[in-house]
Amino acid sequence: MTDDLLAHVQQLQFTDRRAAEKLLVPFLREAFPLDVRSVTLRPLAVSLNSFNGFASLADGSQVFFKTHIEADGVIDEYYNADLLHQAGYNVLQPRHVSRQVGRQILVYPMIDCPSVFDAAWSIETGELPWDDRLLAAQHQTDARLYTIYHSTLREQSAVDAARAPIHQLFYHRLTGGRLDRFYGDGTQITWQGEAIAMHAVRSARWVINGRAYTDTLDDLIAKAIVLLDPVRSGAAVVGHGDAHNGNVFYCADHAELTYFDPAFAGTHDPLLDLTKPLFHNVFAMWMYHPRWFEERMSLTVSREGQLWRVDHDYVPHPIRTQFLQSKVARVLAPTLALLKMRGLLRPDWHATLKSALLCCPLLTMNLTDRARFPESIALLGLAYAVEMGSSADGVLNAIDHALAMAETMPSSNADTSANSP
Repeated sequence: MTDDLLAHVQQLQFTDRRAAEKLLVPFLREAFPLDVRSVTLRPLAVSLNSFNGFASLADGSQVFFKTHIEADGVIDEYYNADLLHQAGYNVLQPRHVSRQVGRQILVYPMIDCPSVFDAAWSIETGELPWDDRLLAAQHQTDARLYTIYHSTLREQSAVDAARAPIHQLFYHRLTGGRLDRFYGDGTQITWQGEAIAMHAVRSARWVINGRAYTDTLDDLIAKAIVLLDPVRSGAAVVGHGDAHNGNVFYCADHAELTYFDPAFAGTHDPLLDLTKPLFHNVFAMWMYHPRWFEERMSLTVSREGQLWRVDHDYVPHPIRTQFLQSKVARVLAPTLALLKMRGLLRPDWHATLKSALLCCPLLTMNLTDRARFPESIALLGLAYAVEMGSSADGVLNAIDHALAMAETMPSSNADTSANSP
């Protein structure tokens, strides 16, 4: 049984769920001491590189399982759930863990709470009303996150830093084959029926919603490979690594959110730890529901040689801006102040964080995949990659405004053990 089976199941869940479920039954029986009788997969929009579902056992009970599929993986150690628990995270503890390469999967006790992803999407689409309890839980969870950063912060050697699983989400996607598969020679996007080679897209300069960016995608990729090099000593905290809303449960009667799926948990740079929630929880809904947003947004492109002008009206829903404001005020701002106070803030922290943010729209999914992304959404994704990785002349874009706010917020609670929710 190899990783090919799990990768096949991840893809098959969207086209032939029953066949995928049948493949998983013998796998789970072999991997764990569980008498699995049947499996029910949950093909979710957020399951871009993963799958999850429920297994029914012979005694009539059920368990919940989840795994992450990462092609070109170079990290051997994943799923450090115990590390998170010991550090103080409110994390769902798995009953069974398989860490063997190619068989990496976690089995949890049943939980019937929705993920924050599902709860927020229901609010965004109007299916459910605005929920102040969700925001209160987010605030409390962010406040605790900073206390954990504060209590676990230390300086890490370059050798130890290089072993952190989180680099699989950034540097190793840039250098391990995914970048070339998605956007290398022979790949292309289309716009209004015209096929455009990706090498031309990567060398273009961009004006997005009137803001001019000096860096090309090739410039940003080259910079990111240097800045995100894992072999680099510096600040480290115990972090989840992939704490986007799909990996956090929201139980309305709980004061805090509950983390799960610690596939990339470890001791690593706190700014890398914040990257996935900063982007995916706020700016990325077009990635999960591309057809829905295609029908509700407009995007225009004009090209003048190697200058591309993109104008669009995609704006994150207010629930997403609330998530961003909480993460900036309760975690990012005090963390920057704490790092500076301890002499651990990298001089190039801003560029490094933006390089990590670049990877989120560019390398989570293949934007040249026309079966998944309509051409307007593919262009929106590329525009977001530029905005995340580069900075415009003049007016700040949304992410640069957030980073600027984080730098200028009061730092009075930076060296305390807690901050107020």
